[in-house]
Amino acid sequence: MADTRQTEGVESTDISQDQFLWLEEVTGDGPLEWAREHNAHTVDAYAGSERFTAIQAEIREVLDAETRIPYVTRRGEYLYNFWQDAANPRGLWRRTSLEQYRNDKPDWELILDVDALAAAEGENWVWHGASFLAPGYDKCLISLSVGGSDADVTREFDPVTKQFVEDGFTLPEAKSSVGWVDADTLFVGTDFGPGSMTDSGYPRVVKRWRRGTPLDDAETVFEGERTDVSVHAWRDPLSGLDFLTRSTDFYHRKRYLLVDGVPEPLDVPDDAEISVHAGHLTVELRTAWDSYPAGSLLVIDFERFQGGARDFQPLFTPDDRSALVSYHWTEHALLLSSLIDVKPSLEVLQVGAEGWTRTPSAPVPDWSTVRVLSTDRFHGDEYLLAVDGYLTPPELHRLVAGTDEPAEVLKQSPARFDPTGLTVNQYFATSADGTKVPYFVVGTGEPGPTLLNGYGGFEVPLLPGYDGGLGRAWLARGGTYAVANIRGGGEYGPRWHQAALKENRHRAYEDFAAVAADLAARGICTPEKLGVSGGSNGGLLTGNMYTQYPELFGAVVIQVPLLDMRRYHQLLAGASWMAEYGDPDDPAQWEFIRTFSPYHLLAADRPYPQLLVTTSTRDDRVHPGHARKFVARVEELGYPVDYYENIEGGHGGASNNEQRAFMRALSFAFLWEKLG
Repeated sequence: MADTRQTEGVESTDISQDQFLWLEEVTGDGPLEWAREHNAHTVDAYAGSERFTAIQAEIREVLDAETRIPYVTRRGEYLYNFWQDAANPRGLWRRTSLEQYRNDKPDWELILDVDALAAAEGENWVWHGASFLAPGYDKCLISLSVGGSDADVTREFDPVTKQFVEDGFTLPEAKSSVGWVDADTLFVGTDFGPGSMTDSGYPRVVKRWRRGTPLDDAETVFEGERTDVSVHAWRDPLSGLDFLTRSTDFYHRKRYLLVDGVPEPLDVPDDAEISVHAGHLTVELRTAWDSYPAGSLLVIDFERFQGGARDFQPLFTPDDRSALVSYHWTEHALLLSSLIDVKPSLEVLQVGAEGWTRTPSAPVPDWSTVRVLSTDRFHGDEYLLAVDGYLTPPELHRLVAGTDEPAEVLKQSPARFDPTGLTVNQYFATSADGTKVPYFVVGTGEPGPTLLNGYGGFEVPLLPGYDGGLGRAWLARGGTYAVANIRGGGEYGPRWHQAALKENRHRAYEDFAAVAADLAARGICTPEKLGVSGGSNGGLLTGNMYTQYPELFGAVVIQVPLLDMRRYHQLLAGASWMAEYGDPDDPAQWEFIRTFSPYHLLAADRPYPQLLVTTSTRDDRVHPGHARKFVARVEELGYPVDYYENIEGGHGGASNNEQRAFMRALSFAFLWEKLG
């Protein structure tokens, strides 16, 4: 493959030379006027077409369909569900019993109507979830966001009376960390005033807050450093033990056991993930530890561990083709999900007098994914599995670990598009350094417009999944869809992620470019017919495709992106990602960061493809200034670009189904016009 990368462009370490810095003022009159003018132009260009109207209606029908599976979470005797549709755009929080849930139309008990709450309070509430006090589940905290931002308001709610608790626990808007200690006490990390938040915008201080006392009087339990990402405290309900976590960067955490008010360090690697349940300590390794390889999952009796024992038992040990995806506890079992060449499997592990045993869970259809959707680790061994694939409509299965009870299909979703003639294939492209990179292709096998998606960061794997909106808007219209499992992700565990960190970031982009070239070499599409899309870190990916490999693509969609890597660490939550990308304030690190900073790689006289950039004003995770400034620079260089900024939406880009349908239809209408 020819090396078409562009790594020399307009760049400066002097912030004063950034002529578009004014676009970083999120809600300033000038930047918002700029955004609205661009929105109007983009809407005029695409939203008036018959194709856009049809695609938007088809996607909205999928999003609002009454036949969608109402996915649930078990909390004690109830199955809880949050539901949005055309009549309830902000959503209904509701619950039912297992017996009712088995019916085609369960009898739902309404707990909270978010639309009615928003209307009554005159606020643009977006649901952020509920946190129960286990194991009784008779108290909970509800989080509500204004417009979809990460920051939210926390209020105590009584699930018995279905009312907010008068004079209950309430926190104002902030990026808070809140957890139950007991019925009358919380661990709280929030914005307590100057100095209480980290550079990343998350809690630096955690306190113990007792019912009936002012938040200002809460007792400080632990403090981290300003340069940390965050601190967090939590109680294990079964043992009553209190734990503290200090995240020194995105991948390293110092853990402590709180003993008589004093934090005692836990002797586990800082970059490992841990959990405690029913006397077991599990440790998931990111790097090798003693004789245990990176990517392993280890277990030990917690009391023995505290007494000095270190004879962990490996529950999962990876090889070059496999990776641990996740694990979930039931009351007496551990559900272990793993991948082999991006094909998932699920095992049920149980411990007895002779040690741990394992049995396979339900079989997985080809090119599908199984996700443990819900367990109640305090009440029984039931678990719910969500099963779906690129061409496999979602199903919800109920199983009980450690029993002969057969798997029960609780819910099935009808197909949202006709899969006739469509196939799923996995291929491997060869990257610049010889690494084999897997990718999926969904389509008819006929050459034509192709949409390639990727992410490649934060150890997040891209797994097969059903997308009715994409099926209708793209596949059913003759498009081909491809997904690249590039380095930086978690498809092969920590090694796959760590291979593309910081100075090795270029490997993720070389992998993606190799997949694009392989699609052309196989005759699946030509570069002129290849579109690419990605959001957040995936927006950084597609921004680098636009600037470094423009000859490989006909159209690029960049969504809620990072693009200015010189200032990303100074914008909103950006400082928390320096373990992924590096520190731009360090001259040595800026030398490699600048090679994947799309804002600084833009240059004149490049064969840039067609471009659409979208973002959200209310995104308080990735600053909208990234997208705004990049578009302004593209325009200054004289290249065509379309831009749309949703005034709501948060980092997801949309806060309700109407907005989601509009934003997706906009992208598909753009891609069809430029590629079709």
